[in-house]
Amino acid sequence: MTRVRARGEDVRRFILDHVEKHPHDVSKLAAKHFAITRQAVNKHLQKLTGEHALAESGNTRNRAYKLVPLSKWDKTYLFGPGITESGVWATDIRPLLEHLPENVLDIWHYGFTEMFNNVIDHSSCTAINVVISKTATNTEILLYDNGIGIFKKIQAALDLLDERHAVLELAKGKFTTDPKNHTGEGIFFSSRMFDKFVIYSGRVYFSHDFGIDEDWILDGEEHPGTYVKMKLGNHAARTTTRIFDQFTSGDEYGFKKTIVPVELAQYGDDRLISRSQAKRLLARIDLFKTVVFDFSRVELVGQAFADEIFRVFANAHPAIELLSIHANSAVKRMIERAKAGLAEGATQSN
Repeated sequence: MTRVRARGEDVRRFILDHVEKHPHDVSKLAAKHFAITRQAVNKHLQKLTGEHALAESGNTRNRAYKLVPLSKWDKTYLFGPGITESGVWATDIRPLLEHLPENVLDIWHYGFTEMFNNVIDHSSCTAINVVISKTATNTEILLYDNGIGIFKKIQAALDLLDERHAVLELAKGKFTTDPKNHTGEGIFFSSRMFDKFVIYSGRVYFSHDFGIDEDWILDGEEHPGTYVKMKLGNHAARTTTRIFDQFTSGDEYGFKKTIVPVELAQYGDDRLISRSQAKRLLARIDLFKTVVFDFSRVELVGQAFADEIFRVFANAHPAIELLSIHANSAVKRMIERAKAGLAEGATQSN
């Protein structure tokens, strides 16, 4: 009986873990995974629905399931003297999350305080709303303010022609509009700790899913202020230390490595062909010791673009390791051509 009960718990845990990505076919997925009938899985779905862990909608052929929030909390903070991220965390947020495992709570502590502090120091807003939703498998925190908007502020600070380039700077990391008081690491590391991390401001949407490359889209409507969403499984295995270690090197516990999504340097169907586009991509890269250029979804680059990065910049910064990943065959050829030029130049100088 104990073995049967344990197997039932495994099936229900599998359903809860996969229902968000498979609302219409989670029954089929579970049946295949456990080698049981759909009818057996449906009994577990009925149990989870009866316990209000899941909600169902639609008829038999189009039935869908979703996680039901077990609790939802929200509060609006008016900004004024004395409000701090640590105070809000200790008084309001931590008590709502203290049942979570220590490593998960540590991630929430880091992410929430970093994002709330960014709002205090940079947004010029008068109020911020915080919403916390908890389900049987994950927790989600939303923060949205009525300030000037994070991407517009970065655009103004760097004199960028387009608000979208602000996303590229955030993706690199080590960017702040207040270097005296901030390292520029908070958003970068927060975006890599959570299952899903989203910033939406103006007409720009920045998103990072754990284990998946960064992406961005444009929205047709202007979104005032800044909206941040962080989502994390209640039993995630990762730790803050493990995430930090991925981007540090050597004996120095410093932020030495970055992954640059090359796609963000292009607009729509524009090709990455010019040196000016490459220079935009290379801005602030000299702050790192290892730079990984991610060419996902980049179909083609021009000779001048590749040459500026892998020969000209590489020659001027020999101590910086430049790597490339996810490049297709056409892009690889351009990169290797530029590297060959660098090697030839080194031979001639010797």
